[in-house]
Amino acid sequence: MDLLDYNDSRYYIFITVLEVKQLNVNYRGVKAVENVSFSSQTGQIIGVIGPNGAGKSTLIKAMLGLVPTENGIVKFRNKELKNQLRSVAYVPQRSQIDWDYPITVWNVAMMSRTIHTRWFRSHSRQSKEIVKSALERVGMLELCSRQIGELSGGQQQRVFLARALAQQAELLFFDEPFVGVDKKTEAIMFDVFEELKTQGKILILITHDLGATLTKCDSLLLLNKQIIAQGSLKEVVTAENLQNAYGDSILVLSRDME
Repeated sequence: MDLLDYNDSRYYIFITVLEVKQLNVNYRGVKAVENVSFSSQTGQIIGVIGPNGAGKSTLIKAMLGLVPTENGIVKFRNKELKNQLRSVAYVPQRSQIDWDYPITVWNVAMMSRTIHTRWFRSHSRQSKEIVKSALERVGMLELCSRQIGELSGGQQQRVFLARALAQQAELLFFDEPFVGVDKKTEAIMFDVFEELKTQGKILILITHDLGATLTKCDSLLLLNKQIIAQGSLKEVVTAENLQNAYGDSILVLSRDME
């Protein structure tokens, strides 16, 4: 959000910086993402919800160029996003990470600075200070020499959050970040998300939680291969929209939410 002062009055100018237009992903003749279009202004948290197999993770990967797209446009600040990956931080699902890989907390977080210093070069003092600050912010600096596989699920997720912070990205993607984490980690993550939002960052958050998590989002995308609904919590989370997206499984979700 950009602020313009004019004649002692305050005017808030919202600038659309992320645009996704008619994005399609086709796996061997099967549509995984179909004709998805949305946009975001600076300083927003976008929640992406939908049933298993709805294409939520595929949508993120397609936006980042990690999976091939059939067609569509993804732009950030009027340029193709795939050509601006220095501006992007991506935290995948925990199930996609090899937690047995022998690497310390410090080195995981320091990986975020590789794009700034290139491979096989020594990290600058500034990069080390940035990583130190990020680990301290999420309460993981004291465990910086610990192997990542020795940590709890919540601690591991905080380390990857620190890595995203240290990257100093403008656009951040989080795929199911609250799965398997404790309440302390959840609270830290929400606090950090709010801080990033106030700094004008854009966060795209995939979640299966239809409860309190959604109240933290400025807008929602309800997805089942194509967008079923988008807008505010009140506009998106309606009985009709959820039925259209989840079908009969929404009955099970409703019981879990009670």
